[in-house]
Amino acid sequence: MDRTLIGMLTPSSNTVLEPCTAALLHDLAPAVTAHFQRFTVKEISLREAALAQFDPAPLLEAARLLNDARMNVIAWNGTSASWLGFESDRRLCAAILDATGVPATTSVLALNEALERTAVTRLGLVTPYLDDIQAAIVDNYAGAGIEVVAERHLNDRGNFSFSEYDEDTLAGMVREVARAEPDAITILCTNLRGARIVPELERELGIPIYDSVSVTVWKTLALGGVDPSRLADWGRLFRDPRLAA
Repeated sequence: MDRTLIGMLTPSSNTVLEPCTAALLHDLAPAVTAHFQRFTVKEISLREAALAQFDPAPLLEAARLLNDARMNVIAWNGTSASWLGFESDRRLCAAILDATGVPATTSVLALNEALERTAVTRLGLVTPYLDDIQAAIVDNYAGAGIEVVAERHLNDRGNFSFSEYDEDTLAGMVREVARAEPDAITILCTNLRGARIVPELERELGIPIYDSVSVTVWKTLALGGVDPSRLADWGRLFRDPRLAA
């Protein structure tokens, strides 16, 4: 049986990305399946101890363990590079490839590719993060030539608590940033319940919405040789011809 096995490096306190990923891939199973390996992430802040959680060593060890099951692609399913700097994810992917021989991506690199391929220069940003984390994210996107024209954040240091915000809360935040008429909106965090609300909100607002869990699935499918358009019901990300594999 030909299978595509997708490995996901997962924050230890995250409870959303696994069931969300499974839901996205449900109709592709058992030919395409996701497999998860956790490492410690308990707090999102700029404190030294919180930043140290994203040292590459535990992620690389988690990638090696995943690859015992012969993954076709491995993803860091988290958004830390949005505040640490995008280069941190590029280095991580190179290190995963070197350690395992398996192509790698991340939630942030997948998002950035989608933004580039759809020519987004004005972005709406929805996150659960603290003020200073949010400011760092806005600065990093400005450095990449993308203006955050509207943002909402929950000022929460999480990480577990991010999963306790309901879909209505997130939908309200998306609607608020949509008033600025951005080219696209991102729900940036893999422990937020964003994926399921995207299709209806896109129909309502007429703006593409890129959820972090969804973009990770989109890119890992493409790297694994699976057509992402098979998930067309999950939003424009999977239907836009500019984002075809």
